[in-house]
Amino acid sequence: MTALTQEEVATHTRTVVQGLEALRNEHNSILSGISSTLSSAHHPPDSNVIAEKAGILQRSLDQIELGLSEAQIMLALASHLQTVEAEKQKLRAQVRRLCQENAWLRDELASTQQKLQASEQHVAQLEEDKKHLEFMSTIKKYDADVQQDSESSMEEKKDKSDDPVVDLFPDDDADDRAGLKRSGDFGSQASLAAMSPTPPSQFAQQVNAGYEIPARLRTLHNLVIQYASQGRYEVAVPLCKQALEDLEKTSGHDHPDVATMLNILALVYRDQNKYKEAANLLNDALAIREKTLGENHPAVAATLNNLAVLYGKRGKYKEAEPLCKRALEIREKVLGRDHPDVAKQLNNLALLCQNQISQEERRGVPKEELLGKYEEVERYYQRALEIYETKLGPDDPNVAKTKNNLASAYLKQGKYKEAEILYKQVLTRAHEREFGAIDGDNKPIWQVAEEREENKNKVKDSAPYGEYGGWHKAAKVDSPTVTTTLKNLGALYRRQGKYEAAETLEDCAIRSRKEPPNFPSPMGSTSSQRSQDDPRHTE
Repeated sequence: MTALTQEEVATHTRTVVQGLEALRNEHNSILSGISSTLSSAHHPPDSNVIAEKAGILQRSLDQIELGLSEAQIMLALASHLQTVEAEKQKLRAQVRRLCQENAWLRDELASTQQKLQASEQHVAQLEEDKKHLEFMSTIKKYDADVQQDSESSMEEKKDKSDDPVVDLFPDDDADDRAGLKRSGDFGSQASLAAMSPTPPSQFAQQVNAGYEIPARLRTLHNLVIQYASQGRYEVAVPLCKQALEDLEKTSGHDHPDVATMLNILALVYRDQNKYKEAANLLNDALAIREKTLGENHPAVAATLNNLAVLYGKRGKYKEAEPLCKRALEIREKVLGRDHPDVAKQLNNLALLCQNQISQEERRGVPKEELLGKYEEVERYYQRALEIYETKLGPDDPNVAKTKNNLASAYLKQGKYKEAEILYKQVLTRAHEREFGAIDGDNKPIWQVAEEREENKNKVKDSAPYGEYGGWHKAAKVDSPTVTTTLKNLGALYRRQGKYEAAETLEDCAIRSRKEPPNFPSPMGSTSSQRSQDDPRHTE
């Protein structure tokens, strides 16, 4: 007898079940007839024979029921085995896919190791070139005239870069980069102009906002982020494209995972200044997320914000503004009007409007026609400030940054007194956190600066700033906003003719920059500029 397959066994078992059910029905019919015969005749002559037949039928019926039960068990077992086999095939497919990915990663690792070896050789060559240049430099140093000219040039550049007045009060026809500097050190100010690879932690937050990265994408996602943050776009871009191709084959184009990878690739293109390609990808991701997640999902708001950033980088502030406003509406609806993420979006919107104002002014639009826009910017910053102070407390770093932003809006309108008040509030709060309550012997730096300004004519040689207690140490690496505020208020003092006060604050800012290790540079060109959900901090 040939061995039967599993499917054939199941088919035969079903046939046997049908036969047993028919036999059971026939036995039940016969048994019912015998029972009726016994019940109708009280003492038939062959009652014992009939009763014996009934017993035999009942035993046969029990055997049939047992056979049916065993057949049902066999069918259930066959179904279970089919399920197990299907799961086994699925696991085998996953193993094959993982083996392919592993081989792909091994090839990438081998290529990376080759590039590393080539880079090490290049570094060794550069070291030799450096030694040669150092030798040539020791020869040139005897040329006093050349050296003097070089030092003069370097000093001039240094003075220009360190002049806060240039940053705070640029010419009216200054480009967008200067206009951004006017806005203080909040993350959004340098974002539209500074072009540098996005840090890994920020890159991840930009992509993940409102949507969790699935486990199957996490390893690839982390690899792309690592390469992109190092500026290695020649590796990050092919990884993204390969992942997109695989995802579209397995999940289809309209899937949230595809939108996530489109966002990642768009951010890589953005850091490469490929704004058109990035905009196309973000529009595609936006359509997918609206279709699959709903129009009011946080991930949709994140994509809208990223798209607004892209338009802002290209100077299309009018096109960016409605996108930013829609992102704000979604976050207000989902998170509530007083959520810190809403405050971040308000800062983004205020920045876009502020740059739009600067653009209009360069086109010759009178300031009188832009008063409504100025008021709109102030409302956004003031509301963001209120949310931060209420929800995160007065000592949260975002409070000081937003005050700097609001002060920049005041400065643009010539409201120097209002801006001065905000700068003093930031410095006073920083002083209280570092040195305790303000009193006659414990004065904030701006008060010390104003006292020096008042006494400059009474005492020819004012005491060096260090004798006032070394308040500059409060401007630590975790408070870059303090350094920025010192420079901005110093520039404001200088504009008002308070040169002694300005020099005091500028000296404090310079000292804070020289404090080791890793002290922040002025005007907010620090990592804090990328710490917000704003036009640099995209999602």
